[in-house]
Amino acid sequence: MGESKTRNKDGTIAYEQSDHSKIKFAPFVVPRHRRLQMFAVFLWSTLLPISLGFFFFLCSFTKLWPAIILYLTWSLLIDQAPIRGGRTRMWLRKASIWKYFANYFPISLIKTAELSPDRKYIFGVHPHGIIGMGAIANFGTDATGFSRLFPGLNPHLLTLESNFKLPIYRELLLSLGVCSVSMKSCQNILRQGPGSSLTIVVGGAAESLSAHPGTADLTLKRRKGFIKLAIRQGADLVPVFSFGENDIFKQLANARGTKLYKLQKRFQKAFGFTLPIFFGRGLFNYNMGLMPYRHPIVSVVGRPIQVTQHDHPSQEMLEEVQSRYIAELKTIWEQYKDAYAKSRTRELTIIA
Repeated sequence: MGESKTRNKDGTIAYEQSDHSKIKFAPFVVPRHRRLQMFAVFLWSTLLPISLGFFFFLCSFTKLWPAIILYLTWSLLIDQAPIRGGRTRMWLRKASIWKYFANYFPISLIKTAELSPDRKYIFGVHPHGIIGMGAIANFGTDATGFSRLFPGLNPHLLTLESNFKLPIYRELLLSLGVCSVSMKSCQNILRQGPGSSLTIVVGGAAESLSAHPGTADLTLKRRKGFIKLAIRQGADLVPVFSFGENDIFKQLANARGTKLYKLQKRFQKAFGFTLPIFFGRGLFNYNMGLMPYRHPIVSVVGRPIQVTQHDHPSQEMLEEVQSRYIAELKTIWEQYKDAYAKSRTRELTIIA
């Protein structure tokens, strides 16, 4: 389910997204495991509205109002878990549903170097893509074996602080070890000592507009906040490149400079985030809907960039560490692009 497949001359499989000139429906009879994979991705994609819908359903019972008021007071005014490392529940991170989620694409994680549990780490994930499915599977769950590949590390995927204002949804994120991306949260996580780590999808909203199939355009040059954080906390930087992340959706604004692209940039400037207008496949068809295409995502974890702790890093220090980080990111690209980015339309580009 997803794209059509053809076999290359070297025996590898090439994934092709379907023609959108007409709807191509999925067959009625589909293997059970593929239905479960589809359900897992659909559940994650709709988790926020489902959580809010369930909350408002509970609000319809007046007898529950005292408990709801207490919960909202506690979650919005008292609970510090989003900036204190979350409330990770390993049973939830290892739940079978996440394996179905990862196998839908499928998503895999490749380790290129050992990471000592005696150090602290900041994983920088590239590219951002539309949603960042690779980051979710690899660092927000244990579906691809993070705990097995990097024993002794305590991962925390970071997201917008506003997500922790949403009742019930916030509890699910916290149980997966997901925390706020605020500076205070980052500092608290890294201060937990050796083995603590956090994962930042570096490009953010700006880079999501550049997420087009076959490309790898990164917004990175001016992103020095995570580098400054690493130096101040004495944490090693670990670049991660997710091949295929930009191939699971398409955008209507398919070129920089179009009217729609300019409108999205103005929206981003005004509100601090943007809304890519994207499409993929449907639940029961291959080429029209908001579900991601079935396209492999391979996340390669590069070698750690060691830094020297300094409370007040200079601009020169930031640029020197950044140059080493970018060099390692490019090394990953050059080493693995022919295996995992065969359908690329251009090479890795750092656009800003």
